[in-house]
Amino acid sequence: MTAGWLSGNLPGVEPRGRIVTKSELIAEISNANPHLRSADVEIIVSTIFEQITLALAHGSRVELRGFGAFTIKHRDARTGRNPRTGEAVEVDEKVVPFFKAGKELRERVNRGKPVRKSARKTA
Repeated sequence: MTAGWLSGNLPGVEPRGRIVTKSELIAEISNANPHLRSADVEIIVSTIFEQITLALAHGSRVELRGFGAFTIKHRDARTGRNPRTGEAVEVDEKVVPFFKAGKELRERVNRGKPVRKSARKTA
């Protein structure tokens, strides 16, 4: 097993808030799988991202069990405001990518965190 962020054992680095780049992801996967060439891992990772992007561009849903689902959401045209001037600005309709984390991912991310109490009081 690798000793990097992929295994969660990066010494001296806080696990929360760290940004992982695509090249770091490729390096970690390559280190964890020495039988694969780094160039091949880069092709695999890039192909996965490209296929997700193409599916979303065609309006498809991409579901990765245990990880989450990528979908698109339609935003209607609206009247917005220029924050600097306060002037009304027409914002065109658009389609935006959306990700919903799966149950397993949510549980792993929240593992060890204290359960947040509800703001409502119980009588």
